[in-house]
Amino acid sequence: QSSQSLLTPRRPGFVHARPNIVLLMADDLGIGDPGCYGNKTLRTPNIDRLASGGAKLTQHLAASPLCTPSRASFMTGRYSVRSGMASWNRIGVYIFTASSGGLPPSEVTFAKLLKSQGYSTALIGKWHLGMNCHNKSDFCHHPLRHGFDEFFGIPTTNLRDCQPGEGTVFASAHRWLVFVPLQVIGLAVLTLGALRCLGLLRVPPGVFLGLLLLVALLLLLLVCFLNFFRPLNCFLMRNYDVTQQPLSFDNLTQRLTAEATSFIRRHAETPFLLFLSFIHVHTAHFSSREFARKSRHGPYGDSVEEMDWSVGQVLDVLEELRLADNTLVYFTSDHGAHVEEVTAKGQKHGGSNGIYKGGKANNWEGGIRVPGIFRWPGVIEAGLEIDEPTSNMDIFPTVAKLAGSPLPNDRVIDGRDLMPLLQGKTRRSEHEFLFHYCNAYLNAVRWHPPNSSSVWKAFYFTPKFHPKGANGCFSTHVCLCLDGHVTRHRPPLLFDLSTDPGEKSPLTPETEPRFQDILRVMQEAADRHTQTLSADVPNQLSLGNTLWKPWLQVCCASSSGLSCQCDQQRQEQGTRN
Repeated sequence: QSSQSLLTPRRPGFVHARPNIVLLMADDLGIGDPGCYGNKTLRTPNIDRLASGGAKLTQHLAASPLCTPSRASFMTGRYSVRSGMASWNRIGVYIFTASSGGLPPSEVTFAKLLKSQGYSTALIGKWHLGMNCHNKSDFCHHPLRHGFDEFFGIPTTNLRDCQPGEGTVFASAHRWLVFVPLQVIGLAVLTLGALRCLGLLRVPPGVFLGLLLLVALLLLLLVCFLNFFRPLNCFLMRNYDVTQQPLSFDNLTQRLTAEATSFIRRHAETPFLLFLSFIHVHTAHFSSREFARKSRHGPYGDSVEEMDWSVGQVLDVLEELRLADNTLVYFTSDHGAHVEEVTAKGQKHGGSNGIYKGGKANNWEGGIRVPGIFRWPGVIEAGLEIDEPTSNMDIFPTVAKLAGSPLPNDRVIDGRDLMPLLQGKTRRSEHEFLFHYCNAYLNAVRWHPPNSSSVWKAFYFTPKFHPKGANGCFSTHVCLCLDGHVTRHRPPLLFDLSTDPGEKSPLTPETEPRFQDILRVMQEAADRHTQTLSADVPNQLSLGNTLWKPWLQVCCASSSGLSCQCDQQRQEQGTRN
């Protein structure tokens, strides 16, 4: 009853009591990038005005430091290991659109819950949670199967390979799968040829022919990959239809923003959920003519400032339609900035994680501490700053309760309703413990004891940064979670983030008298948490589920075979003009 009174319209012009929900998620944005989090050189006036008009969370955390598992947790309010959306192997995200893994149909997203309450729902931008299961038209993992009425965006993610001239993320794979085998074959041919000439070994001509055919096959596969990867994996969809293949980056942010504001205008009279999932600022970087070469931080800064413009367009249309006072707006990033994004020329293409260590793909604070901004005029106090541990999983129960939807009672929900904290009804986060996963491996535990200002964090293992002294894993492009790439700690590495947020000085029994007791309590919490996990959850990121499968490949209707070329976007723009 008390929450219902808060949702009562406060002035003429409101046609419904339940708030609209606008969720804005950046891709790979660091907590040190927005001005409201301390950046003095990047211009983010719209993200900053969102923060000044609402609450800024300073200890807001991604449930995972990688795109796919983080977004799965965000959508479901659950740790990604519960849905099988956390990898046990080297590859932790989907790279191919024609993979068979994805967010299982049995999972309940906040979009499903809000749709059941009469909300109109839309996802604009990046999905990255799978598409098909058994054939190219079952769309079992597609956004429209997970509660969204409308989808306009990209089904996987933006990569350097999607933009000609921006390099490749597959350099290591090319080396080990093509160039090294070619060198081995070449050496074998020379050796066998020499032995044959010297009369030391009889080598049938068929052996040389077979080796040459193997060389030709490897080169053919490389050429096919270079030629077909972009159109087969970098494309734009509207609902179930491919509309632009390959994807064009020309005015892409403007097109996505226009879709978002159009959705708001079309549904201004009824409750709506808009999830604007930005393609910025993941590489390959892109920006329109109005923003290119205008920032002080190269292509990355241009992308951030263009994304900020898009945020402003959404806020402006809410003001124009007099919806701002009845709309909860949330801005965040899926995880920390990718510090290893450096071009062959030495140009830094990753963002800033501020004072925090590490970044994308690891659970140092720089990888998981993200912007968290909430605005709801008249309900959330303007200019509020909250330094309590919260998670992107908390959005699920928060918006479900605001929409009047009960939570599913047949599964564990790890998120907590944030409204009591945002409204000042409580000063403490409901998360006494939070668990940080590196893919599917429990990596660290966070403990915020009742009646204490301390925030303890214990690492079971940490990534091996390289080269020595670096703040990331530059030789592998991202830090890996497997043995050989991590250092295991017995006892666990312990920090108090309330006094050491940069995680510079691990505590010891000599520097912290309660050392053993703190670790014991955290281990007991980890054991209780592990007991709630199901052992028979299908692994959606297994090798078999992440490989490219030709029979799952989606192409635009007008194309044939694997040519996959079309541009309905250009035709639509021509018609409008």
